[in-house]
Amino acid sequence: MDLIQSYEEDEAVDSSPESSPPRMLKAKSAAPEVDDTALALTVANVNQLNSKPINPTQHAVVFNPTYEQLWAPIYGPAHPYAKDGIAQGMRNHKLGFVEDASIGSFAFEEQYNTFHKHGYAADPSGMNYVGDVDALMQNDGLSVYNIPQSEQKRRKIERNKEEKEGEEKKEEIEPEVENPATETWLRKNRKSPWSRKKEVVQGELTEEQKKYAEDHAKKKEEKGQQGEAKGEHYADKSTFHGKEEKDYQGRSWIEAPKDAKANNDHCYIPKRLVHTWSGHTKGVSAIRFFPKHGHLLLSAGMDCKVKIWDVYNSGKCMRTYMGHAKAVRDICFSNDGTKFLTAGYDKNIKYWDTETGQVISTFSTGKIPYVVKLNPDDDKQNILLAGMSDKKIVQWDINTGEITQEYDQHLGAVNTITFVDNNRRFVTSSDDKSLRVWEFGIPVVIKYISEPHMHSMPSISVHPNGNWLAAQSLDNQILIYSTRERFQLNKKKRFAGHIAAGYACQVNFSPDGRFVMSGDGEGKCWFWDWKSCKVFRTLKCHNGVCIGAEWHPLEQSKVATCGWDGLIKYWD
Repeated sequence: MDLIQSYEEDEAVDSSPESSPPRMLKAKSAAPEVDDTALALTVANVNQLNSKPINPTQHAVVFNPTYEQLWAPIYGPAHPYAKDGIAQGMRNHKLGFVEDASIGSFAFEEQYNTFHKHGYAADPSGMNYVGDVDALMQNDGLSVYNIPQSEQKRRKIERNKEEKEGEEKKEEIEPEVENPATETWLRKNRKSPWSRKKEVVQGELTEEQKKYAEDHAKKKEEKGQQGEAKGEHYADKSTFHGKEEKDYQGRSWIEAPKDAKANNDHCYIPKRLVHTWSGHTKGVSAIRFFPKHGHLLLSAGMDCKVKIWDVYNSGKCMRTYMGHAKAVRDICFSNDGTKFLTAGYDKNIKYWDTETGQVISTFSTGKIPYVVKLNPDDDKQNILLAGMSDKKIVQWDINTGEITQEYDQHLGAVNTITFVDNNRRFVTSSDDKSLRVWEFGIPVVIKYISEPHMHSMPSISVHPNGNWLAAQSLDNQILIYSTRERFQLNKKKRFAGHIAAGYACQVNFSPDGRFVMSGDGEGKCWFWDWKSCKVFRTLKCHNGVCIGAEWHPLEQSKVATCGWDGLIKYWD
């Protein structure tokens, strides 16, 4: 223990600051020794250079001068710009050399011209004048640009007097020139472009002028008549294909059979193909069952023809209506089915008699009608609404043939017109991707529905209970809107699975409202359950697009479909 303690004491003594420094060996360098005398001299020269000012005669500076050197006054003889002979440097201000006096260009011109005219001018270095003092006193020191008002008036009067005298002399010298081609006539009759035109008194016309005026009036009249012929003209024809137009009891062929009644209100999804109608040579764009009974089926074809087919008995084509020069876009029955409307791409809307095939009246605004509808009220069956390609909904009175109202708020072609709220209002959809609700007869939108996520809705149908609208949206879904006051979107009900983008596939309901159905772009007909929104069944109906689907109004499980393959199919 004594040894350890003595060792620790020795260590403490050695580690104390008073103890002598440890001995170290001298370090040896392997590099050769450098003579730093030249380096020290160079550094001394640089320091001297840094302290000296820059020589103004020197063209190149071989070192980086300091700020003080750059701004130091120039030494040596007097600078040529220095007025007092003392070297002041190149500039007396940071931005350059400032003279004792300066003068603007306008002031210089003014004083220069004044001196040359009157003999005096203002001295720019002070407030005194130089030159002719007598002239200065006489003119009150005015320059040539400061003319007194009295002098201005006098000069103006003199100038006007001289001009009048000159014109009088000209008139005396210059004879009257009647030739408009001469320069003298042009100078004399030159007019300002803002001057009024002279009223020319019309004399009697010559025979040649009268003939020209008559020809011009005739051409104008012909042009106006061509403009009035808005729709393309086509001879109206109709062909009856049945055995006889009236039976042995004198009943018309369009009369419904007496035994046509619904068995019950429950509808079923069809499973098999029953019948095919193939009379159209091109695609079928729309089909409509005869109202209430459904014993006849009306079809609009792209072959410019409208046909009506027997559904109950023979299943044949009963009559063909030919009155359009281009494809037929839409059709609509009246409430009793005795008349119907057709809208074609030839810009004409025609009102037909179903039984005889006669055209009762034709309507046109010069634009393509995309949809036609008769007012569903029995007392307003003479009112026709048409959605046009020029963004308007036009209302006609069929009896007078006059336009009674125009609903002009849409920003795109109008696609659908659907009456709601006991026919007091109607909903329209358009290519502007919006829905608008109108009060019938009042051209003011009472409800406007447009959202950024909305797509165009080319087909709309009303639920049998009248509380809901089913709209075929071009983003491959069917949306449901309420028909009550707010016309809100029902987010809980949405029917999807089909591909309808790009096609105006018709959406429809079963008569009992339990099923929603629609065609699609692949030729299928889709059936959804209204409550669960689930796909119930799909039928492969057509080779092309299945554009239309109608549920029979009385037969609970029968559906008609039409497509762009030109066929109409009946399913049970």
